[in-house]
Amino acid sequence: MPQVAPVPLAQLTTLRTGGEPARLIEATTVDELVAALREAWAAGEPWFVLGGGSNLFVGDEPFEGTVIRVRTSGIDELPGSRPDTVRLRVQAGHDWDALVAETVERGYAGVEAMSGIPGTVGAAPVQNVGAYGQEIVQTLVEVELIDESTGDVSTVPASELGLGFRTSVLKHHYGSVPERPAVILSVTLELERVGTDERPIAGDQLRGALGLEADQAVSLRWIRDHVLATRARKGMVLDAEDPDTWSAGSFFQNAIVSEAFARTLPDACPKWPMGPALDPVTVIPLAAFDGILPPPPVENRQVKVSAAWLIENAGLSRGFRFPRSRAGLSTKHTLALTNRGEATAAEIAQLARFVQSRVAAEFGLVLQPEPVLVNVEL
Repeated sequence: MPQVAPVPLAQLTTLRTGGEPARLIEATTVDELVAALREAWAAGEPWFVLGGGSNLFVGDEPFEGTVIRVRTSGIDELPGSRPDTVRLRVQAGHDWDALVAETVERGYAGVEAMSGIPGTVGAAPVQNVGAYGQEIVQTLVEVELIDESTGDVSTVPASELGLGFRTSVLKHHYGSVPERPAVILSVTLELERVGTDERPIAGDQLRGALGLEADQAVSLRWIRDHVLATRARKGMVLDAEDPDTWSAGSFFQNAIVSEAFARTLPDACPKWPMGPALDPVTVIPLAAFDGILPPPPVENRQVKVSAAWLIENAGLSRGFRFPRSRAGLSTKHTLALTNRGEATAAEIAQLARFVQSRVAAEFGLVLQPEPVLVNVEL
């Protein structure tokens, strides 16, 4: 078993918190990863898988269990379902942004707007990562995974993963366990062969996110460069010299609420309906009309609301932190909780709880954390 000397998890996570695990294993092959997982499960000890460490918030105390660091990598190119598509099977430990850079270089479209997202490929389907009008659900074909309950390896189509807004059946939501406890071993995407030349971009959402006119032609490289520059301005591209990037990304999820609740929020709060409105036209065959109109259908749409707006309008400005605390909101946007230099997990948790309490008091809504919490509670 490829066991290595344990180091504090603060050295392996982008939020820079976390005590030392009892055991640290680095798996560089699929066989090593499968063996390490089966051994940890058989022992019945605490465990978790570590990829890029970008979506983790780990407590200060030592972790009394096994951390399995996924270091597998590699891209296999396979035929697509159509002549103008290609499939890429990518190992779970492969760096996500390195994959995106490779697809842009090869002229394959479908993930270029997700440039700069930190972490590994295996973590991407778990929370259906997305940015600027693209989500992995749009290109994901299948994953190879190992189930914790059986230790069996299987290939699972994307349709069985319950992919939704930043969620799947594999995700460990705060305060609950995954619907399907499993670890991804590889990911298969189907991308479009478009080449490296400029071309018009399909999709209103993507064009709008990139500020493109309907007929404006740009290359995959342009999209990648534009996205990286935009993310960098928001402190969302890892930079060892910039404390605004010492974070777990967006610490709180954009809230998903009922349409009725969304109407109680100020008009200025950004809101995005999660589904199409019902057709207001009701057609009744003349022969069946008895003179009585049926009541209109009840519309139970959900609405996504901006967590960043809620935080900022609860009185917490960018850069907010408690006196003498080494944890603070990003100076670039309020959605990231950042480690300003050797902050403890307790300091970050204190700030997170305060943010939650202020938003709840002002708007009656409890924000949910986005990262996986290990050895720490809010």
